Amino acid sequence: MPDAALALQPSNGKSSLDRVLSIFTDVHAGEGATAVLMLVNIFLLLMCYSIIKIVREPLILLGGGAEVRSYSAAGQALVLMAYVPFYSWFASRVDRVKLLVGVTLFFVINIELFALAVAARVPYVGVAFFIWVGIFNISLVAQFWSFANDIYAKPAGDRLFPTIMIGMTAGAPIGSFVAGRLFGMGFTPQLILQISTVLLLATLGLYLAVNARETRRSAAPEAPLAAGGGFNLVFRSPYLRLIALLIVLLNIVNTTGEYLIARLVSRHAEALTALDPSFNAQAYIGAFSGNYQLGVNVTALVLQAFVASRLVKYLGLRGALLALPLIALGGYATIAAGAGFAVVRWIKTAENATDYSIMNTARQLLWLPTSREEKYKAKQAIDTFFTRGGDVLSAAVVYLGAMRMGIAGFAATNVALTFVWIAVALLILRRHAALAGARSGALQGSPASS
Repeated sequence: MPDAALALQPSNGKSSLDRVLSIFTDVHAGEGATAVLMLVNIFLLLMCYSIIKIVREPLILLGGGAEVRSYSAAGQALVLMAYVPFYSWFASRVDRVKLLVGVTLFFVINIELFALAVAARVPYVGVAFFIWVGIFNISLVAQFWSFANDIYAKPAGDRLFPTIMIGMTAGAPIGSFVAGRLFGMGFTPQLILQISTVLLLATLGLYLAVNARETRRSAAPEAPLAAGGGFNLVFRSPYLRLIALLIVLLNIVNTTGEYLIARLVSRHAEALTALDPSFNAQAYIGAFSGNYQLGVNVTALVLQAFVASRLVKYLGLRGALLALPLIALGGYATIAAGAGFAVVRWIKTAENATDYSIMNTARQLLWLPTSREEKYKAKQAIDTFFTRGGDVLSAAVVYLGAMRMGIAGFAATNVALTFVWIAVALLILRRHAALAGARSGALQGSPASS
């Protein structure tokens, strides 16, 4: 918790671990161990999610079809309207450790129930599993960063979050690779789900280790969370409302961009098939998608490891928060002007890699000056419901524009939305500075800091 997470610095110098991590960011003495534990935790969590994500694809495509898959975001948003209030209710009644343990074990039990349902060939289990996976991912990742924001004060979070995020950036592609190899070796979906359960339980052990370590180092005891729901906290705070709007705009722009590149690659495959009827369009699209995602993941990892922390250090939150919309603005303006397929591919690679690295870091830094209630409850609401809300609105944009707009029209729409996105980001930066100043003054005037 920021009010109680100012770590007591040891009197000796940096450890070997502290010095190694200093390659990536400014690490103070005694901070290395917790940072590594947090990095490994989010790495395992993203590996777990990526494995489950690969499992869901054959289940939904064989059990519901591509059309049902496309409607799942709306179903997730509806389920989240019930999940977020329940999470807020539970968070108000237990301490931090019980919240982490309870929510993690809840999802472990869910995985085991789905494994049984898959083995029993329960009808429509693929549809239910697809909706659940979308909630599982964003809820547990949001909870991880709620915990991180709780144990780190703002100065430490500004320095260490970019390095911890390396685990998140690396975990997703490695998890996908592992899942693909497991399927190739003949593992059944239900057996692969057991592996994800082991990974999720390992993250719980890391949570307990970090909490015990930081509780010993904390200057004050943990305060209980006040009553109140996540949605109420969002709607009551101008700062949080702006963050919610930013997340919605980000998702609309990015998801619409994914539609653009999917449409372009389909057209390109059709054109090649017209020239050569024996051309394997399915293999071409699969190979393109694999190479495209590999390029995004490698670029994101490099940006996270060597650029994100330095960008935050020298340009602050402003540099990290504005990097993605500025790239998106230039990219979609280029597409609207008639850029070819090859150029669009590299534009989207740059956009997605920045989103997965620098923008993800900025999104977590936004929560450092907020209250503990906002970190746990409001963050769940924004990172789950409003994220999925952006997906639903993007689907509406595509549906309404598919018959009326070409590639240039969709790109021009994204340019207009990105201007709004930048304006919202500037308003957030102004309010963030005011909140950070107020929180710093409160800490300096508290008995624990005197």
